[in-house]
Amino acid sequence: MTLSRLVTSAIAIALVGATAGTALAADKTAADAPAASGSAKSVSRSAATSGQHKPTPAAPFFFLSGVLPSGQMYVYMPNGKGGFDDRSGAYMWQHFKYGVSVDPDLTGYQDGAYHVMDDGTLNLWRGGKLKKVATGWGRYDVVFSPGTLGSAAHPDLLARDNQGVLWRFQTKADGSLAPRVGVGSGWNQYTQITGLGDLTGDGKPDIVARDGEGVLWLYKGTGDLRKPFASRVRVGGGWNQFNKLVATGDVDGDGHSDLLARDPKGDLWLYKGTGKSSAPFKSRVKIGTGFNQYRDLF
Repeated sequence: MTLSRLVTSAIAIALVGATAGTALAADKTAADAPAASGSAKSVSRSAATSGQHKPTPAAPFFFLSGVLPSGQMYVYMPNGKGGFDDRSGAYMWQHFKYGVSVDPDLTGYQDGAYHVMDDGTLNLWRGGKLKKVATGWGRYDVVFSPGTLGSAAHPDLLARDNQGVLWRFQTKADGSLAPRVGVGSGWNQYTQITGLGDLTGDGKPDIVARDGEGVLWLYKGTGDLRKPFASRVRVGGGWNQFNKLVATGDVDGDGHSDLLARDPKGDLWLYKGTGKSSAPFKSRVKIGTGFNQYRDLF
């Protein structure tokens, strides 16, 4: 599947292609930018071909989505060099709480997104259509997809409830969900939880979690759905300087999944993945400003 299709079908509601400066100088206005001269197809094709490694489920190629307080959504396509191209505007999503980007067929490319709405409805946006999947998702305060935690043909969703229990939902080919399965309790000790793809070089998806003291922990994927994560391993301290951690896969095209972090000033930082469990990230690199305009990034 090409990224051009992914842009037009996954978020799409017909990308407007509004140019608002580069990711490094993201503009702080809402949705008043002029229409771009380049098409979404050409932007996505250049991004896909600039990286050296073909995207895989272990190191996928997702775009970064940002939602303004108004509900206006923008997307940033990775340029394959460790940064993002100019943002493009998608439709306004009213009553949108937060989103989860997904790769339903495990192609390595984003091709859809689950939307959690203010009333607790869970919708799937894919192929230019919005489908209601479930209700009652207001009970979850963290939802994301690290990939497939076992050998299934479709990715899992992870959701933390307000009691601190982490649940796994296996997605199906039609976007519906299998009954939830508990991963474990005590996850309310973390202020941020995210992950997409493999961080440790074994091909299995991993996740990271930041505790209240600002320490980041790595949970290595096991591939065993009975116990999908190994015991946590400390990555390092000082991560409470960020108000948002988000994983979009392999940003720089080197074949390793990475981590993005936004600080309160709105600066966006890239932690390039190493593929080594002992030191999963390189030193941070600043790749953008003005990202505090978004109430959510995913």
